[in-house]
Amino acid sequence: MNLRYGWTTGACATAATTAAYTALLTGEFPDPVGILLPKGRTPEFALAREELTDDHAYAAVVKDAGDDPDVTHGALVQVTVRHGEPGTGVVFRAGRGVGTVTKPGLPLAVGEPAINPVPRRMMREHVERVARAHGGTGDVVVEVSVEHGEELARKTWNPRLGILGGLSILGTTGVVVPYSCSAWIDSIRRGIDVARAEGLRHVAGCTGSTSERVAATVHGLPESALLDMGDFAGAVLKYLKRHPVDRLTVAGGVGKLSKLADGHLDLHSGRSQVNLDFLASLVGDPALAEAVRDANTALGALQVCQAAGVPLGDLVAERAKATADGVLKGAPVTVDVIVIDRAGTIVGRAGQG
Repeated sequence: MNLRYGWTTGACATAATTAAYTALLTGEFPDPVGILLPKGRTPEFALAREELTDDHAYAAVVKDAGDDPDVTHGALVQVTVRHGEPGTGVVFRAGRGVGTVTKPGLPLAVGEPAINPVPRRMMREHVERVARAHGGTGDVVVEVSVEHGEELARKTWNPRLGILGGLSILGTTGVVVPYSCSAWIDSIRRGIDVARAEGLRHVAGCTGSTSERVAATVHGLPESALLDMGDFAGAVLKYLKRHPVDRLTVAGGVGKLSKLADGHLDLHSGRSQVNLDFLASLVGDPALAEAVRDANTALGALQVCQAAGVPLGDLVAERAKATADGVLKGAPVTVDVIVIDRAGTIVGRAGQG
């Protein structure tokens, strides 16, 4: 079955920002409004609402998540753009329904609107394009809101992570890949089949595009050796047990791979959780272990350990490798593990020899 792709909240916010800033400079809203996504897609978005006054422009887009069962499908993503102080660039504000970061350990500072780094970059780039095209300065205040976002956020992990007041504006590619367990697992199996058919003896199971890029760079792997594992570590390991290759690299962020280290084979946030007690058990020192337990996220725990000179990333990698070896037991597959942070920096390795 072919599943329809959708667009992230970050893509929707970028489209609304582009339309609103264009109207603020020209008096006219582009509708539909086109944007450029990180991997080259150029979708167009119809405006659901628009408003122009002397001091601001407002535009809204309805999020279409395609065939993905996304909690934000159908949500109204709204952006209000105002002129900012000279030299300030793009300043982001959380409107109603968009959360604010209240705990450390996330890729945003405490007090910042929960607008993730890639959507911020996309919005800044599109503000710059509109400014160049229509004679603006690019100094703007961008306020993002989501209708009913606070209610929707209760269905996510945001409250537990200390993101309060609403949803996060997310997305690293702008595209929502339909989440279908059977379809995704079938794609993993087909990827392994293709790699074997091409005579490849080394594949990499990666949790996302950043870890995929890191694994390819570290090992010089061709694209056909890269498996979009997502959350399905178990699917990769179980299929390779029956259809082995010489070597498997498992690459992913510290949060997801801490779950694999803890024995979970399904890394989705709805079916497994980061266990800070488990991470604390890896570090030994009682005071540091307590600090790890008090961390907000796996990334926060990693940062605490890095400051103390303890290689938590390596410890996670070693335990993740042990989990993988346990599933592959009896199969002639050598495993190495690469753990990265959100920036794509390698923070842990195991089995690289």
